[in-house]
Amino acid sequence: MTAKEVIRNGEGDNYPYSQDHCFIKLSSHHTNGELSFVEDTLKPGFYLARHHHKIMTEVFYILEGEVELIFDDETVIAKPGDTVTVPPNVWHAAKCEKGGKMLSIFKNGQFDLYLERLSKMSDDDFADAELMEKINAEFDIYN
Repeated sequence: MTAKEVIRNGEGDNYPYSQDHCFIKLSSHHTNGELSFVEDTLKPGFYLARHHHKIMTEVFYILEGEVELIFDDETVIAKPGDTVTVPPNVWHAAKCEKGGKMLSIFKNGQFDLYLERLSKMSDDDFADAELMEKINAEFDIYN
C-alpha cells in the first residue's frame, strides 16, 4: 500500500452475491489482518443467519434503508446514520425486508478474505456442511 489509497464509489473488490452486493473498501491485507471495511448493498429480503464471532468485533453503520439486527435479548431496527457494534461472543442475525445499504467494519477479522473465498466456491462446496463449517471457523464465524 502506498501512502494513501483512494477507492471511489462503486469500486473495490466486488462480490455480487444472491442476497447482497459487497465492495471491499478496506482490505485486511492493508491492516495486518486487524481491520476491514465492506460496503454492503442489501437486496430486498436479505437475511443473515444467527451466528457469532469469538475474536472479531463487527460494526454496522447504516447508510440506506432499515436493517433489523436480532440478538438473543432484543431486536434493534437500525436506520440511516445508526451504528450498532457487536462485540465477540454475541449471537446475532440480520435481515432487511426492503433492501438497504450499510458499511460493515470488522475489527480483528478478515471478513474480506472470507468473501473472496466464498466467491471462488462451487454450489457443491456450499452444499458440503463439513467444508462450510471448516471455512466459517477459519474466518471466526460460528453458527
